[in-house]
Amino acid sequence: MISPTFLDGAPNWVDLGTPDLDGATAFYRGLFGWDLIPGGPEVGGYGMLTLDGRYVGGVMTVSEEEAPSAWSVSFQSPDVDATARAISEAGGSAAFDAMDVLDFGRMGGFTDPAGAYFGVWQPKEHPGFGVIQEPNTFLWAELYTTDVPAAAAFFGSVFGWGTDEMKVEGSDYTYTTVHPAGAGPDASFGGLVRMGDVPSEAARGPHWLPYFAVADVDAVVAEARRLGGRETLAAMEVPGVGKMANIADPYGAVFAVMKPDPRQ
Repeated sequence: MISPTFLDGAPNWVDLGTPDLDGATAFYRGLFGWDLIPGGPEVGGYGMLTLDGRYVGGVMTVSEEEAPSAWSVSFQSPDVDATARAISEAGGSAAFDAMDVLDFGRMGGFTDPAGAYFGVWQPKEHPGFGVIQEPNTFLWAELYTTDVPAAAAFFGSVFGWGTDEMKVEGSDYTYTTVHPAGAGPDASFGGLVRMGDVPSEAARGPHWLPYFAVADVDAVVAEARRLGGRETLAAMEVPGVGKMANIADPYGAVFAVMKPDPRQ
């Protein structure tokens, strides 16, 4: 799984764009126990989400006219501008120009050739996640794409990712995992999925889906419903991997929850 240390090319942040900051933060506080550190005008009102004082992600207000409510995943780079050039050369596009965020770091937003949005974060004072792989924190990232080999080639060119093929126990399905350059499969942080394999996700077009670790998937799904969310992919057990489900918050932002099986 994702390394607890920060590696270039690995996910180091997630953020939520929502039309209702107060409503969304209330939902995630009830579901995961996250608190909000509000952001001031110098950061456009961008707030930090924390669990027991440790950073788990960010949140910002976006109007429904600007963009649909969604989670996004950012990957670490030592040089956002160099990464932007690599993205362009590999056929991707910039969603906005790279910018400094005070002394926290430098960021850019991009789309891959299939149209999936992702962020790039060059850390300075703010490295990214303060905690991962614990209950109610980031666990995994999954790309839904029209062409898995093409996506692997694109991100391999940009970040140097390696890939591995994993047979899912009890089925003929092969899952493509990704890991940072210079690391092996034990440092895998995500997977690449053909959109048609999961119809509920295919309807959203190419995108990255963050997973959050939980202690009890069924309990989290039930609580999400009570708080106004809904299940978009029913809870299921994947042998050798764990139990998982996809959930939409009350404003339509989709994320996954998972209780991973103990590692052998």
